[in-house]
Amino acid sequence: MSYPPVLYDGEHGEVSAWVTPGDREPDLVYPNGNRVRYVARGEATGGLFGLYRWSFAGPPSGPGPHFHRTISESFYVLEGTVRIYDGREWVPARSGDFVHVPPGGLHGFRNEDGPAEMLLHFAPGAPREPYFEGLAAGTDGWTREQYDAFMAEHDNHWVDEG
Repeated sequence: MSYPPVLYDGEHGEVSAWVTPGDREPDLVYPNGNRVRYVARGEATGGLFGLYRWSFAGPPSGPGPHFHRTISESFYVLEGTVRIYDGREWVPARSGDFVHVPPGGLHGFRNEDGPAEMLLHFAPGAPREPYFEGLAAGTDGWTREQYDAFMAEHDNHWVDEG
């Protein structure tokens, strides 16, 4: 494997680092109490990646099996246990565990054992915020066509557990 193409060709570097404080309020709170912090939005990273801190409130929740065509998704569990669907079964991932899912990889995630916290990493940095916000607003009352269009717009392709 080699290094990717050059993204910066200046001579001396530049002042361009930025900080997202870890103690700030969540950007989004779901009706079930789950919280999301936008650590690094794709637009802020020049489309290289997006990073989100996901806090499960306690009641079981999370998406079932699905895949993405345009992005990879990675999970780093900070606290608690998050079950990750690996395409075959739901595998427990605990504090310190890392899971990477390439584009097209079947996956899902959910907490089942109470509160949990993880980092979600998407590469490249797709605009996941409208997806999270749309789900938080609720899909009740949507027609099947509206739901399917929303999922297709956000590169979520649902599959049955196999």
